Amino acid sequence: MTDEPKTREPKADPAVSVVGPDDGETILLGTTRMRVLEDGSNTGRRLGVAESVLAPHTPGPPQHRHARHDEGFYIITGTVRFIVGENDYDATAGTLVMVPPGAPHTFANVSDQPAVMLSTFTPGLYVQYFRDLQDMTAGGQAPTPQASIKTMSRYATEPATDFA
Repeated sequence: MTDEPKTREPKADPAVSVVGPDDGETILLGTTRMRVLEDGSNTGRRLGVAESVLAPHTPGPPQHRHARHDEGFYIITGTVRFIVGENDYDATAGTLVMVPPGAPHTFANVSDQPAVMLSTFTPGLYVQYFRDLQDMTAGGQAPTPQASIKTMSRYATEPATDFA
């Protein structure tokens, strides 16, 4: 035995991610500006978080379903209309809307004021869908319905045609 003190391997602390008010990746989708706060790269792809600013009278995506991820929407300012199946809900500031896998849904800003919401995606890999969508519209043209459906399918998402 030696008299030398035993040293332990330093334990690696988990990395903490801090995204300031002027930081984050910006994704432009028509009249919606999305700021990616967490794309899943710091959470082992378990969680993605984005802030979205919806201009007045911004139509939402076609009603759709996610097969593998939950989506949450917390309204920070304004009013966002959620359509879930055949039901409409006007969510105002302070409202949380959670959409489980399989639930048909869409959202829009039908008001005269901008709306801001914080969205969560579990798992976080769904954030890449918005990047892909931005790439598809980069030339100024709307993607064809077939191209949109193909892109959605890569993320286990499909149009909710029974509510179209």
